Amino acid sequence: MKRRSLRYFLVAGLIAATPLAELSAQDSAPATDKMLEAPDDVAAVPADAEKSESGLAWKVLKQGEGDAKPSASDTVEVHYTGWKTDGTMFDSSVKRGQPAKFPLNGVIKGWTEGVQLMSVGEKRRFWIPADLAYGENPGGGRPGGLLVFDIELLAIEQAPEIPEDVSKSEGGISYKITQEGKGGDSPTAEDVITFHFTASTMTGEELQSTRSQPEPPSVPAAQLTPPMREMLTSMTVGEKRRAWLPGPGMPGGHAMVDFELISFKAAPEPPAVPEDVAAAPEDAEKTDSGLASKILAAGKGGDKPAATDTVKVHYTGWTTDGKMFDSSITRGQPAQFPLTGVIKGWTEGLQLMTVGEKRRFWIPADLAYGENPGGGRPGGLLVFDVELLEIVR
Repeated sequence: MKRRSLRYFLVAGLIAATPLAELSAQDSAPATDKMLEAPDDVAAVPADAEKSESGLAWKVLKQGEGDAKPSASDTVEVHYTGWKTDGTMFDSSVKRGQPAKFPLNGVIKGWTEGVQLMSVGEKRRFWIPADLAYGENPGGGRPGGLLVFDIELLAIEQAPEIPEDVSKSEGGISYKITQEGKGGDSPTAEDVITFHFTASTMTGEELQSTRSQPEPPSVPAAQLTPPMREMLTSMTVGEKRRAWLPGPGMPGGHAMVDFELISFKAAPEPPAVPEDVAAAPEDAEKTDSGLASKILAAGKGGDKPAATDTVKVHYTGWTTDGKMFDSSITRGQPAQFPLTGVIKGWTEGLQLMTVGEKRRFWIPADLAYGENPGGGRPGGLLVFDVELLEIVR
């Protein structure tokens, strides 16, 4: 199980680059001797400040030039400084000596709303309530409660627009066929689909591409994100199309994705849930780390992979309640990866195996993803059946 495999990105829907969702102290340069002074009115919203229905408050410190204002999907360039209400400065592009540039739909709500009110050259002071910022107690080094920002809008870069000559899917996705397919049937939601895709921002920055992988991914259609599934199940083999998928936090609010449908086939039946999936049985072998295993089928010879080797395997993973969360068998495609790039339980366990061997592992949370990992990853004790097909090295 890869920590951040391409397959996992597809299942989790992470086809877009992580957007700039926060402006936090973690992004700041080290403090210098020259600190920016906190405003006199940093402690609370002054009586003469303007307010919106959302609770955002502001004062214009310097008028801008012209009437042009950014939209939420535009990219803006700004200088800013942020303080907590006790006068502590937690972030400043001015202190760093470098303006910040980002899509306006990829920052905290108070910024998305407030900067849309500004014109180029304008400076404003904003009082942003917690529900439009990071909350009251956000953790992770982010400031909580009411935040105060001085912002100067330096430039507006208008968001690219989706072309007018596109088609629309039933789900409302814009797309354009760039190469006709060979005709025939399209995949169904029950099929395993083999395909390539390249995702880019609408400004042309590549975010992710399957073409950098040794082989194109084969993924059950049911495990794809709904927009990807809708696109691929409406294509024929050999077809290429460009689609504009929703991408919050990116220029234009969309990711530009080029698909190519290579093949598809009926999904194999999933492996049966092991009878001992709930816990490691008494006769399982155990290591000092807590990893438990049983050999299901003996291998061939005595060669075993090292931690630095690359291996090819078939595998299926279950949670202790018998829910299958991943399987190369249902995809009909073995997985290949370096043992240094997987969870600890796999790195340790695969080194015990010989080619052709099948083994069942009970991997405790501290050797897997933890108890509550989030992000769609399974938590707690995990059970894997693994067949070592090849040591690629």
